[in-house]
Amino acid sequence: MTDLRLSRRLAHIPPTVFSEMSALAVRTGALNLGQGFPDVDGPPSVIAAAEAALEHGANQYAPGIGIPSLRAAIARHQQRHYDLVVDPGREVVVTTGCTEAVAAALLALVDPGDEVVVLEPYYDSYVAMLDMCGARRRPVTLRAPDFRPDLDALRAAVTGGTKLILLNTPHNPTGTVLTRDELQVVADLAIEHDVIVVTDEVYEHLVFDDARSTEGHVPIATLPGMWERTLTLSSAGKSYSFTGWKVGWATGPAPLVQAVLAAKQWLTFTSGAPLQPAVAHALDHEPDWPRDLARDLQSRRDLLCDGLAAAGLAPRVPEGTYFATTDVSHLGWADGREFCLALPERAGVVAIPTQGFYDDAEAGRQLVRWAFCKEPDVIREGVRRLAAADLAR
Repeated sequence: MTDLRLSRRLAHIPPTVFSEMSALAVRTGALNLGQGFPDVDGPPSVIAAAEAALEHGANQYAPGIGIPSLRAAIARHQQRHYDLVVDPGREVVVTTGCTEAVAAALLALVDPGDEVVVLEPYYDSYVAMLDMCGARRRPVTLRAPDFRPDLDALRAAVTGGTKLILLNTPHNPTGTVLTRDELQVVADLAIEHDVIVVTDEVYEHLVFDDARSTEGHVPIATLPGMWERTLTLSSAGKSYSFTGWKVGWATGPAPLVQAVLAAKQWLTFTSGAPLQPAVAHALDHEPDWPRDLARDLQSRRDLLCDGLAAAGLAPRVPEGTYFATTDVSHLGWADGREFCLALPERAGVVAIPTQGFYDDAEAGRQLVRWAFCKEPDVIREGVRRLAAADLAR
């Protein structure tokens, strides 16, 4: 048989670190404080809506763009929360999670050689998709300890050669929530250079009180002059604790949404038919559930961060998302990956090294991400194990 080799577009892209570290947790029996999936499901009424959809015939292909009731619910969600008027017939497309929305947006809008400005550290699918598109990445680094964007570096990165800006706020893995002033700089640059903005806002509702004092999450599409050039991506997975359902969406002006659909039709064509009416039910009938989830997650964040600090792993307290970041350089390990690979044996805990999410390897070399979307008893046990362990190299 001919020697099988990956295509050039995939050969240099390593497997996702999330699969590797979750497999390590299973293999060692360690507590998984790495991958961001909750221990508890979302609202029972939403599960009941999915069961009803299964029982009443929603088991064949849904329209590629998404069922009308879900697109209408997404449009109502955007107006209710952000005062954005969205046409559900032309300005919404349902995707297989936000990951497919990112992939379809980049495949639709980026040609080989196009420059894409993106905040690093990146969610790892961004790098894989940009590489598959043949894009040229122009990173703007969120540097420890505060993980705020360097606005001068951002201004230098966006030029007449920039095709697209890829944002993520609230930001995974740092937990940074971009302020209105920071977003205004992005908006000014996008308008000045006639650039499209794709913004991943899957953690839009998981913002904590210390960020809400500065307005909390602000969609860049709400800023003057930005609706017509912004594609906003989100999903029900994080807001409603149904990460395995993989129901997401893109909203924006019709030409950008139609571009996403043009790519999506050749990826999955359609997404989870019986889950779509359930997500519509969640958006319309459980509108306060994400706010309550954020309040609960804030207490879990504080539990994790206090425990990490007590274990000698002082974290940067995040403003949103599921995650907190620590610097392990004082422990003597070569890098965060070496630390994370040793951690199950040392402490019976798994975390995620974040160095693979950077082009600037030195900026992320000693950083580790921890997830607090777990039951409080799991977090308590995890930080107890860390405090009892010898974590030094």
